[in-house]
Amino acid sequence: MDARDPSPARSPGLDGAPRRRFSLFVMGEVRIEARASLPDVRFGELTADRLSYAPARALVAGTAVNLARCAVGYFRKVSVLGKVGDDAFTPVIRRELRRLGVRDRLRVEEGAPNGVTVMVRDRPDGEGPGVRLLVAAEDAPGRRLTESEVRAASAGIRRADALFVDGYALLSPVSRAALRAAARVAREAGTLVAFDLVPHDIDGRLPAADVLPALSLADVVFTEAPTVARLLGVAPPTGSGGMRDLLPALDRAAPGRPLWLLRFGATSLEYVLAYQRERLLLEYPSGYGAEVERAGFGDRLASSELYWWLSRR
Repeated sequence: MDARDPSPARSPGLDGAPRRRFSLFVMGEVRIEARASLPDVRFGELTADRLSYAPARALVAGTAVNLARCAVGYFRKVSVLGKVGDDAFTPVIRRELRRLGVRDRLRVEEGAPNGVTVMVRDRPDGEGPGVRLLVAAEDAPGRRLTESEVRAASAGIRRADALFVDGYALLSPVSRAALRAAARVAREAGTLVAFDLVPHDIDGRLPAADVLPALSLADVVFTEAPTVARLLGVAPPTGSGGMRDLLPALDRAAPGRPLWLLRFGATSLEYVLAYQRERLLLEYPSGYGAEVERAGFGDRLASSELYWWLSRR
């Protein structure tokens, strides 16, 4: 693969693949989320309580569901493993997975409420996507997904072509151990491990020692370049040239030869540098721009990239 190859944003593209292939096992958070956009105000301008009538909706979300919702357009089979609560939202969550055509591998914590997230973005007239405020229930069931629950689902991980996990699992010692267990099962079976380095401020939430082992277990790492730079204690890159200066630090951080898919640009989403140890593979535009909806774009891009990479293994 070199610079003459089509990029994932072009082929298969951001709207799904012409022929769905491969099986994907997704492990992550499953939540109920309320989303709203404020078209006429900036958060910084609010000095008193305000009622705003604006686009708002509730949906089944969380990192695992958000990725799976996009992945079904590329992958023949998608499974989701996550831990949910035991309340009126639980059947809603299960119905949404069935509607998407996703295999339900959910574990239920009896008597616990489901995790809830509220996402509000200000979108005043003018340039830029606005600012996102994300409020997440801290004590969500996903924080308590255990190693034993992962082992119970290990057959599905072994059968999959790829396992997709993300950094939110690292925020709890219990789910952190579960993530590492899932990655070990995958690697022993030859299942590719894809790791999404989120949240984007993870470097301010955890010491590097709690994050780097996950990077070392991954075959593919999705990350915004400033996030991984801060995590590794190096200067955030500026521009395409600065991205090259980051590469030696990546090689030191993770043994082996993981594929790094590094997002960069004005909003850390416009371009991607695909890099593997001692080999610069490809730099390409992501397809993101001013007229593109930001919510969900990262999951669309990651689904396309993972399909693209599996097709070239």
